[in-house]
Amino acid sequence: MTTHTSQKNTEDAKKMLVDYLQRVDQLKAKDRTLIPPQEMQLLDPELRSHTLDEVAIGFTADQARIEALRCLQCIKKTCVEDCPVSIDIPGFIHHIATGEFENAASVIRQTSLLPSICGRVCPQETQCQAHCTVGRALKDVDKSVAIGRLERFVADWERINGKVKEPEVKPETGKRVAVVGSGPSGLVVAADCRRQGHHVTIFEAFHKLGGVLRYGIPEFRLPNEIIDREIETLRRMGVEFQTNFVVGRTRKLVDLIEKDHFDAVFVGTGAGLPFFMGIEGENLIGVFSANEYLTRANLMHANETGKADTPMFPSKHVAVLGGGNVAMDAARMALRLGAEKVMVIYRRTENEMPARKEEVRHAKEEGVEFRFLENVKRILGNEKKWVQSVECITCELGEPDASGRRRPIEVPGSNFLINVDTVIVAVGNGSNPLISQTTPDMQVNKRGNIIVDEMQKTSIDRIFAGGDIVLGAATVILAMGEGRRAAAAINKMLADEIQREHAT
Repeated sequence: MTTHTSQKNTEDAKKMLVDYLQRVDQLKAKDRTLIPPQEMQLLDPELRSHTLDEVAIGFTADQARIEALRCLQCIKKTCVEDCPVSIDIPGFIHHIATGEFENAASVIRQTSLLPSICGRVCPQETQCQAHCTVGRALKDVDKSVAIGRLERFVADWERINGKVKEPEVKPETGKRVAVVGSGPSGLVVAADCRRQGHHVTIFEAFHKLGGVLRYGIPEFRLPNEIIDREIETLRRMGVEFQTNFVVGRTRKLVDLIEKDHFDAVFVGTGAGLPFFMGIEGENLIGVFSANEYLTRANLMHANETGKADTPMFPSKHVAVLGGGNVAMDAARMALRLGAEKVMVIYRRTENEMPARKEEVRHAKEEGVEFRFLENVKRILGNEKKWVQSVECITCELGEPDASGRRRPIEVPGSNFLINVDTVIVAVGNGSNPLISQTTPDMQVNKRGNIIVDEMQKTSIDRIFAGGDIVLGAATVILAMGEGRRAAAAINKMLADEIQREHAT
């Protein structure tokens, strides 16, 4: 397939790299800020909007080294401070600049189990890249060192070249840890606890592993092969997996300790309860939560017409309600499933959208239409109760609300209709309620999120929790950070018990 980056640009990158390397010892901070940010290669929009192939192809080795040379190797490492799992970012970037890609991978793997995933889907522009000195010097966070893209490059290079190293596992301790959910927080807990020699079993409700990484993120952003390889690493470490196992239904949470004799349990069941808008018509045929829509497409292969057990609703004109990354995923997926027209309806302006700029740009390139300062008031159906149109109202922005964004104010009398046959509601998700509903002693807040202490311990002894079930809908890397804290607490608790047992 064709890409945005031509052969000429690739050759230019090689020449540029040779030039910089010849005088690398003379490159001062100001010189490094003048090195142009490298553009990542992408599939052509006309082609990619009809396929699930990954959109972003990634850096070439030359591009990665040029981008790495932009790093100032600051004494005050704000990028590390802003990383939820504290990756030694200047360390791995230095190795990229010198062409030592395997060493770069080793640095990342010291603190991150999922670099190929985080490098693709984490919002680095609001985390590790937000306070990059280069971005500040150029007064544009988009020109910060592309830390996420460099992380992805290293992880992909490591995988493609067969250099992925299995983490060392300590001798068996006899202690058993149950991990509920195979999303990012659960995978991290499983890895860190297994490294210490504890027996780890992951219980997953779905028939496939990966949690939100698999059912919530389309393959054109995160290929299933990437998820499978990360999980296979855990399997080789000795982690066991049980799928189609719904904790709370198949087995109560406390029974894992009281009857199955696990020594610790981690709950990472995510935020899988979709929110709706509470407007007229949300019960019509053709209205979906983005969660359901993406799960059907990503996990159940609903795009395979005539083969899928849960086929996708045939859509021609689609309205997606919301402005986050999930809305972008749903809109772009609708195009790939054959929709002729896809609209994202958002009640604020583009500047207030929570979605990543990169995802918005990709959606526009692919033909998604954006309707800003509009809000859907009701969904209208025909005599068969199939979606026929949405009634919208024009908005204008007022003063900032609690979120810090300017509040949308509806303009009286500005109502109008848009003809659609499908509506996808992407206005957020709440925490999975099953665990709290079936575990009376589990303390949760008013939003249903499990309450934990600073080490992720819940109100029930030996049970820890993290990720979206605690945070609400958050990012992959934040979930991983919670998993790291929980695993550290579990490992300390079990190590103390082992020490006491040996003492007696």
